[in-house]
Formats: sequence, C-alpha cells, structure tokens
Amino acid sequence: MPHLVRRTIVALATKRLTLAALALAATLIVNPAMSGEKQDWVGTWTASPQPTWGPDFALPVKIAPKLENQTIRQTIRTSIGGKQFRIVLSNEYTNAPIQIGEAHAAIAGEGSKIVAGTDHVVTFGGQTKAIVPAGAPLVSDPVDLPLDALSHLSISIYLPRATPISTFHWDGKQTAYIGDGNQTASDTIAAAQTTDARILVSEVLIDAPANHGAVIAIGDSITDGNGATLDADNRWPDFLAKRLASNHIAVLNAGISGARLPDDAMGVKASARFDRDVLAQPGAKAVVLLIGINDISWPGTPFVSGKSLPSLAALTDGYLQLAAQAHAHNLIILGGTLTPFEGALSGTPLEGYYTPEKEALRQKVNDWIRTSGAFDAVVDFDALLRDPAHPARLLPEFDSGDHLHPGDKGNRAMAEAIDLGQRIGN
Repeated sequence: MPHLVRRTIVALATKRLTLAALALAATLIVNPAMSGEKQDWVGTWTASPQPTWGPDFALPVKIAPKLENQTIRQTIRTSIGGKQFRIVLSNEYTNAPIQIGEAHAAIAGEGSKIVAGTDHVVTFGGQTKAIVPAGAPLVSDPVDLPLDALSHLSISIYLPRATPISTFHWDGKQTAYIGDGNQTASDTIAAAQTTDARILVSEVLIDAPANHGAVIAIGDSITDGNGATLDADNRWPDFLAKRLASNHIAVLNAGISGARLPDDAMGVKASARFDRDVLAQPGAKAVVLLIGINDISWPGTPFVSGKSLPSLAALTDGYLQLAAQAHAHNLIILGGTLTPFEGALSGTPLEGYYTPEKEALRQKVNDWIRTSGAFDAVVDFDALLRDPAHPARLLPEFDSGDHLHPGDKGNRAMAEAIDLGQRIGN
C-alpha cells in the first residue's frame, strides 16, 4: 500500500470521524479489481439473505413455504443512481436449484404498478430463463435502464415450477405482491397475496461513474427498520442514504431483524455473514455496526430457552473480530452504542425481554464501545435516543411504541447524528 494512502487511513481513524472523510478516502483507496474496468459497479441496495424457520419459532415466516406458477413483484429504493444495473438473486439457504421462468424490471409506480414505457426484460447470460444454483447467488446481465438516486425500481420474477422458499429476508418493510401465472410484464399485478418479506432478490448493483463507494450498515432489527413505517423508506440507513446521495456514496442496509453477534438467530451470526454482507461489497469504504441488543435481551424469552446472559467478554471479543476484519480490508468501522429498551415487549408472550440484569450488561457493553478504541469512531445512539429523565428508556418522541425500536423520527435522528461535515453538506 502506498505510504500516502496508509497515512491517510491513519489520519481518518480519529475519535470524531466524519463521513465527509469517506469522499476523501474513496479517492485514495483504490479497489484493484475495479481499477482497470470502464464500468464502476457498486451496490445501491441490499437485503441480507436469511434461512426460513419452522412453525415452532415465536414469529411467523410471513411467506408461503412454496410458490408455483406465480409472479412476485417487489420494489426497492436505490441509494445512488447510474446508467445501468444488475439484479442479484440469492438461493443461499436452499439445497435445490430454483428455476426462473422470466424476470422483468421497471420504474415502480404506486402499489404494484409500473411506469408505462419503462419495462425491461432481465436476462441471465443472454437468456430469459435461468437457474439459481443451490446455495449460491445468480447475477443478471446489465439492464440498460438508467436509475436516479433515491428512485424506486420494480422487480418481477416468475416461478413456473413448484419452488420451496428457504432463503428470504424477513423484515423487508416494503409490500411485495404475489399473483398467479406469469405477470412479469403486466402494468399491475393481480395479486392473490401480499407480504412485506423479501423473496429471492438480495441486491441491486449499479454502474455509477464517479461513485465514491459504499457505506454498509450492519445490525439487527433497529437497522433493518422494524419500527419504521411500511413502504415509506424511513429506516435510519434510508435517511443516511438521502444525506449521502449527492456525494455519490451508496448506503447499503445489511440489517437482519433478530440478528445476534456471537450466535445464530433469525439469520446467521454477524461474524459468519460479515464477509458476504460487508467485505465482499464492491466499493465498500466504511461500515456502521449496531448489534448486540438481542444477545442481551433474548435469554429467558421464547426466543432462547436458556436464561444465562452472555459474558461481557463474549460480546467484546465479537466486536473486536469484526473490527479486525474491517481493518484488514482497509475499511473504516464506526461502532454504535446499544439503545435503551426498558419496557420493551412488556405484557406480551415475550415478558422478561428487559430485566435490570440485562440493563446492567447493556451499560457495560456501551462503556466498552465508547472507551475501548476498537472502532475508528463511535456513534452514541444510546445518548441520542434515551430519555434524559429515564435513561433506560427510549425518549417517547423517538419510540415506535414497543419501547425497543425507534420510529420514523428516531430513525431520522440516528442518521443525522452521524456528522457529515462541510465536505458533504446536508
């Protein structure tokens, strides 16, 4: 690595790192795999794949176990725009290949509608039919449909054969429409059912000349947007994407509701998916990490049968490993403190989600995040969202209502708490 680049990276690792520095870092840290290409591919949207679970788990899957002779239409919002894009389908947790009968992409309208004149057939290796291999992704050919930053893309996939759905993204926060037959080219889906889970579609890559790379937000349901309004793009990474779009910096949401740090949950543990969701992202420059509250809150609830809390060392060791992986790949990593959760899910079958013992562990974890020096910067989401009169609770105006997840206003505040600096502006 050139000495100038190395000195620049060290200079960026300050206590009060601003994301304005990402634009500078992007001009100095060159991805060798991209430097010789005319195209500038970067992720503009993602939904991290998860394995489905059985009926004995505390939460429903929200999708049918099998689809056959049906079309799925899903909408995604870009973070940055570009002249063409690729769609990535995931079959990671399925032991059989999936046949794609046809796929289309178009500018999204209201509901399941598409904008007239924007419909494009999506091909894979030049073919309209494709196979998504078992345990693997499938990347489409480039689609020559320019997309603006913060625009909505409609993706329609037809599954002609009986297709077990074992790979999905549970908390999509966007309505998907499922209709009978091949409706991929239809202006509107005649929907037999809807869901807010993601099916098959895991990423959209965009050819964005002069892009300054990507910031990846990895975490649990707070990052995934569980408390945000459906179909409104009001997760905190969505608000951050809006702030960074004019500087051609993509923001990818790699949150998984129910995710944990050292253990599998509603998705594999963070250390097991960090390579896929962060390090493997083309143009990755920085990662914002906010995870650990489920490791603390789940013991003693129907989510986890045992009552023993993880040790502080088990959690901090996990953070150190993720920081080490990020730094080994020349990524900047920002650590987020764990947010308040007193009163969370009280009066539900998940009674005991919060206890004073769990709160004490959260405080110890936050003290470590603030003082350990493991991260290049700390985003103190705890201090931002807590009620000054009752610090173990979310401030009511930021609370979605379940005393665990921030609502739309809280998500906006989280994004704005990351100092963008004068180089990027607001």
